[in-house]
Amino acid sequence: MDDAAPDLAWETLDSAVDYACPGFDVRRDEVRFPDGETDGFHYVDEPPAVVVLPLTPDGDAVVIDEWRQAVGRVNRGIPAGTMEPTDEGAESADGGATDDAIERAAARELAEETGYEADSFERLTTVEPTNGMANAVHHHVLATGCEPTADRDLDHNESIAVETVPYDDLLAAVVDDGLRDGRAVTAVLWYELLHR
Repeated sequence: MDDAAPDLAWETLDSAVDYACPGFDVRRDEVRFPDGETDGFHYVDEPPAVVVLPLTPDGDAVVIDEWRQAVGRVNRGIPAGTMEPTDEGAESADGGATDDAIERAAARELAEETGYEADSFERLTTVEPTNGMANAVHHHVLATGCEPTADRDLDHNESIAVETVPYDDLLAAVVDDGLRDGRAVTAVLWYELLHR
């Protein structure tokens, strides 16, 4: 796909971080457009992340309610978080994270945010959710056989409550706009495509 339309590609002439904070940077690239003009382009530069759709042995979904400062409300979602360097130790031939690295990150995020552990993990999809303004890569993972056996280990800036709900209620929330978290919506829809 990268070579499908080479006449559309921008050339990066220079790149620098304009602003750094925990979790992401704001980067400015000096670019040359296909017509030869140059300009600056700012985007959010962040490490890859995992998004986990956890299901109990009975098929219920483990969900989280979390305060989201950017929108000023509590959002229902599913566990998600940044992959850490120890997760990314093994890369695939195309430079992406391997399934093993993604599974390690998914297990860690599931335990930290919910206190649950899974019997097995399955990669659902990998997406670039906001590639017009960020280089974010989200690896969506299905976690099955989830039981509350792990200790939670929330970050200092996480306010999270955990609940289990019937999976069909979570799916209904996607359909009726009750579930606003885009990562959770993506995971549920991919699960529907692949397993239902």
